[in-house]
Amino acid sequence: MSPPLVGVIDHGAGNLVSIAQGLERAGGRVRPVTGPDGLEGIEAIVLPGVGVPGTAMARLAEAGLVEPLQEWEAPLLGICVGLQLFFDSSDEDGRPCLGMDPGIVRRLVGAPLLPHIGWNDLHFPGNGTAADRLFENIGPDATFYFVHSYAPVPEDPSLVIAYARYPLPFAAAVRNGPRVGVQFHPERSGRSGLQVLSNFVAEVRESSSRNPVGGDSP
Repeated sequence: MSPPLVGVIDHGAGNLVSIAQGLERAGGRVRPVTGPDGLEGIEAIVLPGVGVPGTAMARLAEAGLVEPLQEWEAPLLGICVGLQLFFDSSDEDGRPCLGMDPGIVRRLVGAPLLPHIGWNDLHFPGNGTAADRLFENIGPDATFYFVHSYAPVPEDPSLVIAYARYPLPFAAAVRNGPRVGVQFHPERSGRSGLQVLSNFVAEVRESSSRNPVGGDSP
């Protein structure tokens, strides 16, 4: 079986080179996507983003990618602002986002300094151990690289699969079915970040084996 083909959305605000390199090291093939035609034959989407959600949304709308993203039912990984776009709106600029998950992106409460920049560890709901497959084979001392001042607050707390503290807890990763997002940057998080990308690629491979797509040539 050939490596799964992952489309990385290029809306002009994301670290595409590092993300593509990470996905390829994780066992995937990568296609930059700048419009709906680029989604043909891909098996998963990565939606990166830096900056302000409203600007990212405007670029997605200009590219004709808002509805295709909202209708996407295969694996989808949002990174940083890409995760924030899953929700209804952001307090950062007050503009609507993709609205796929109910909730609002809010400024970090009680933060000693913003933006929150640097390495932080993750905590997990329930018994405190990672239950979601995105964090399989991640050691208990793993840390991840964050650069942000805002984070999503889902209406349904059960969507949160990992949180971090700065110093109060905030959502660091969420999942809704095949759609998963992380507030940190796995492409900048060394070996642990690569393991997260590898876990996502493995999930894509498994999903594709159950629901094959036609025409997988880049």
